[in-house]
Amino acid sequence: MSEDRVRAAELDVDRARSKLIGTLHELSRQFEPHRLMQEAWEKAKDKGADLAEDAVDAVSRRPLAASAVVAGLVAFLARDSLINAAGKLVNGAKGKSRKRRKAPQKQNTEATE
Repeated sequence: MSEDRVRAAELDVDRARSKLIGTLHELSRQFEPHRLMQEAWEKAKDKGADLAEDAVDAVSRRPLAASAVVAGLVAFLARDSLINAAGKLVNGAKGKSRKRRKAPQKQNTEATE
């Protein structure tokens, strides 16, 4: 091989090496953790905005159905509290009626003693 061809090959290798190093630097910048987090956050914000917009459109098209879904969801999430409140309401009503019936009897028995 001639000396000129060797030098040309060395120059090609140097250019390829420089290009490869530049590509590696660019890739390392793209995969920095803060950059990845920033991109993920931006995509999540965009997706959230899209979902919110779709939800508003769905509610405006069918407000009654949306209200029923929300009411059902609230009832499901608050089911334990609602059951407890209903139990207290029923037990409280029974307890009050029993107390009313028993209260006059106690007063009568104390007056006779």
